[in-house]
Amino acid sequence: MTVWTPVCKLAALDPERGVAALVDGAQVALFLLDDGRVLGVANHDPFSGANVVSRGIVGTHGEHTTVTSPMHKQVWDLVTGECLDAAGKEPVDLAVFAVEVRDGVVHVAS
Repeated sequence: MTVWTPVCKLAALDPERGVAALVDGAQVALFLLDDGRVLGVANHDPFSGANVVSRGIVGTHGEHTTVTSPMHKQVWDLVTGECLDAAGKEPVDLAVFAVEVRDGVVHVAS
């Protein structure tokens, strides 16, 4: 069964700036995109071991909306979690979290 956890008001998010949230014991990096979508991936950077993905740089890689790690510059697709550029290492994908905005409040599934 999917449990939806209210995390914050949508108005608290800045476009293309990540925030971290703790959802059912997991750190989630949330990103409000310029097109109004809110996407969530694991905040844990598997390459550095630090919880820093929310501090990454939002951008694009071809047709993909991405986040680049602030640590070692690996790049992930924010929709699928796929590692698009492992910066010379073996690719490791990020977990993706379902996100919904209801009545101005961001909810994350766990």
